[in-house]
Amino acid sequence: MTHAPPAKVGLLGVLTVILVAGGAFLLGFYGLPRAAGGGGVWQRLCRAAGIVSASADSERAAALPGLTTVVIPHDAMTTGTADQIGHGATLALRCTGCHGAQGESGADAPNLAGQYPEVIYKELLDYQRGARVDAVMGAMAATLSAEDMLNLAHYYAYLPRLEHDHPLSSAPVLVRVGDPMRGIAPCASCHGSNDGKVGAPALDGEPKVYLEHQLTAFADGARHNDANAIMRGEARQMTAAEIALVTAHYASR
Repeated sequence: MTHAPPAKVGLLGVLTVILVAGGAFLLGFYGLPRAAGGGGVWQRLCRAAGIVSASADSERAAALPGLTTVVIPHDAMTTGTADQIGHGATLALRCTGCHGAQGESGADAPNLAGQYPEVIYKELLDYQRGARVDAVMGAMAATLSAEDMLNLAHYYAYLPRLEHDHPLSSAPVLVRVGDPMRGIAPCASCHGSNDGKVGAPALDGEPKVYLEHQLTAFADGARHNDANAIMRGEARQMTAAEIALVTAHYASR
């Protein structure tokens, strides 16, 4: 019975390990990243290692149509000048059919009087870019410049908002404390007057039909222009009865 020389067996073992390791490296750092997202060799290696460049982030965002890409400028979060408010008032003349002469709708469209300017600016830009879809609003926003949107936002923010008596102490549980067991944050943590989040709209006095439609659209994915899918995650956990309860609270006067 013959035996292979120990040196030869050791060499074969080393070669086998090198081949297996090399194949695994190519599969994990080149083959799979290529199948997952394309790009150059260096981008694939970086992606496999968990390093994603800014350009790769942009490519991914471009490949996911219908998501918001709005970066709210500082000018949209300040008080408008007299000129901006005046120009916005002129532009708003064609919005009165749905949003009312003073920003208070009678057509189950959102009331815009006193709304935060960055909210109006973001939604207009989302309509223009197709991240939020509505036949009427898409057509209205299509011809607006960024300056027009800022002027409209500042005009509607300037208008007095209707007074509403909605003490947090008497609000539904989901509005006050949410439901931590289901991962539902309290509505007031983003939409409250004291704890409002930048970009989150004020909801007091909005039409109930409009609010119900938006929450339902977030829940089923028909609306998806919420940054980081925050509203989609919240709305999917809510029952129809909870949506009705919360919207009735905000719509009441």
